[in-house]
Amino acid sequence: MIKIIKKAYSIFFIAALVGVTASCQPDETDSGNGLEGTADASFTITPSTASPNRFKLEASNSNYLSSKWIVDGVPNTGYLGLPKDIFLPDAGDYVITHTVIGKGGVATSLSKDVTVAVSDPIAGNIVRDGKFPNGKGIWEVLNISPSGASWTFATGSATIKGTGSNQQGIYQSFEVVAGKQYAVDMRVQGSGATNTWFEVYVSTKPPVQGSDYSGNGEADKRISLNTWAGCGNSPFDGKLSEISCSGTGSRVTFSQSGTVYLVIKSGGENLGTTGITISNVEFRGVVE
Repeated sequence: MIKIIKKAYSIFFIAALVGVTASCQPDETDSGNGLEGTADASFTITPSTASPNRFKLEASNSNYLSSKWIVDGVPNTGYLGLPKDIFLPDAGDYVITHTVIGKGGVATSLSKDVTVAVSDPIAGNIVRDGKFPNGKGIWEVLNISPSGASWTFATGSATIKGTGSNQQGIYQSFEVVAGKQYAVDMRVQGSGATNTWFEVYVSTKPPVQGSDYSGNGEADKRISLNTWAGCGNSPFDGKLSEISCSGTGSRVTFSQSGTVYLVIKSGGENLGTTGITISNVEFRGVVE
């Protein structure tokens, strides 16, 4: 079922014109000076007949210079007029936003709400409180350094800040099925860090308070930010699987069924002025 609420608005940017006299520039907009133009951000959402969790987003036209989709709070690149297929495996309400940039830098956005009635039986999220609906929820804090790094929880996200090469983690456990392929991911945001690591482990080895964590070895480090390897140095916002520059990859398969631990730890010299914030933490079965 799709519930649509349109919320159209425009944001106007100021253009600074240098070295052009008034006599060379028309006073009116939209009269040949290229300062403003109408960009249409309208789009359609078409549900798949094969799955209640799949939808096709399609812009109504391509009368703009560039565009961007924001799906479930995560920015995605838009392609002029081309359809975008999305998969929303968890039941719930989602906001889909299409932002287009027209002439003169005029941005127009349109948002629509989508309600997904049921979770996908294979790809439903195993992580509990992955969207931090009540702050900390069931997440456990893993104390590694005695001080200098700490996680804080808010409604919808968790943030770690730290200095002095100290680190701290958070974790939870859940059950997996042998031979089934899973994928781990989350949204990460930060202002840029210095000499910093941010690592995500999925491992059969339980964490121990007061000790560093590396699972059963480097193979258990799935995705990460690592400023020495070239990611996390400058501001970032997106899926960790797409930004990551270290680790074995977001997909994992276990040879035996049983309990595994999702451990997220971070530390370093300087995690940036805003620290590193995570939201939408996922561990789910892979559906091709």
